Amino acid sequence: MDPKVVAAMQPYFSENFYNPSAPYAPAIVVRRAYQAAKDSLGHTLGVKGDELVMTAGATESINLAFHSIGGHIVTANVEHHAVLEAAKQYEHTLVKADERGLMTPTMVKAAIRSDTRLVSIAIANNELGTIQPLRAIAEVIREVRKTRLAHGNHTPIYLHSDASQGVGQLDINVARLGVDLLTLNAAKVYGPKQVGLLWAASFVTLNPQVRGGGQEGGIRSGTENVAGVVGFAKAMELASEHRKYESDRLATLRDTLQNKLMAAFPNAVLSGHQKHRLAGHLHISFPNLDAERVLFALESRGVLVATGSACAANKGTRSHVLTAIGLPPKIADGSIRMTLGHMSNEENIAQATMHIIEEVRREYARVQS
Repeated sequence: MDPKVVAAMQPYFSENFYNPSAPYAPAIVVRRAYQAAKDSLGHTLGVKGDELVMTAGATESINLAFHSIGGHIVTANVEHHAVLEAAKQYEHTLVKADERGLMTPTMVKAAIRSDTRLVSIAIANNELGTIQPLRAIAEVIREVRKTRLAHGNHTPIYLHSDASQGVGQLDINVARLGVDLLTLNAAKVYGPKQVGLLWAASFVTLNPQVRGGGQEGGIRSGTENVAGVVGFAKAMELASEHRKYESDRLATLRDTLQNKLMAAFPNAVLSGHQKHRLAGHLHISFPNLDAERVLFALESRGVLVATGSACAANKGTRSHVLTAIGLPPKIADGSIRMTLGHMSNEENIAQATMHIIEEVRREYARVQS
């Protein structure tokens, strides 16, 4: 976590450790701090704090959204496992993204049926960094609504986006995006783990999945995670304040890393949209190599990279995203996903580049010997 986030949270682990639902004065002070944190989060999204449901992370938020709406669901075959697994609980259509991991409005429109109730497209892909044209997809949803009403079809249809991967690098104002539901995860912006939120428009009815004391407007019961939400708010405040500068800085570092790696290995393959992608993402494949061997060698040098999403790595399987975009096994198995962030700078990127080049060359020599 960002040290400023830790500092903001600290009092709520100790001297301000009161249940915000209690009636006595110290607890009321904590309640006000909790509400102020939600208001701050809402400000970033362009909504009121009371419109947010705080959860234990984006996965819970996604499940709350999907289980509240149900029906036929349209989503992409490159979505995060949290979305794909939630969609499996209902009749659903997986739209095939193109080779860059991009979903076009035309693709989404073709998959929508007369009974489709939910379309879920992440603002950006967590592995490739490809940024999706959410505003244009939102326009498709509005057109479908008008057409349905004109034909007497009153089946509602909503657009949900998991914005977890894009927060801190992209504009997540819900009005400008045109979404009806949006989920976020605090850990993606140097905030605490197991803290997330779900925003839903006023015309979307949410059905509680966790029942109890009626917290979060009765939508998500359980004693409020005050320290976590205060930390989330501080993290979002810092991310919003530095978003433009940080995105430009990361893009410069990423391009330097990318150019040097491609110069060293002309046969390497870049994945993801090379124009519309997150500033801190670089996905590169070294054909005919075992990326896991390179990963462990780099780890011993202090360079931490991934071979896919953290979820896929834990399952020990080939990334479903790389399979979905049609990357051949000999390329997919040599794929490395690199994400840059606050701790990345010119010096450690130069060191990382040197180590990556050395280890990839060493692995190629081993394979060819």
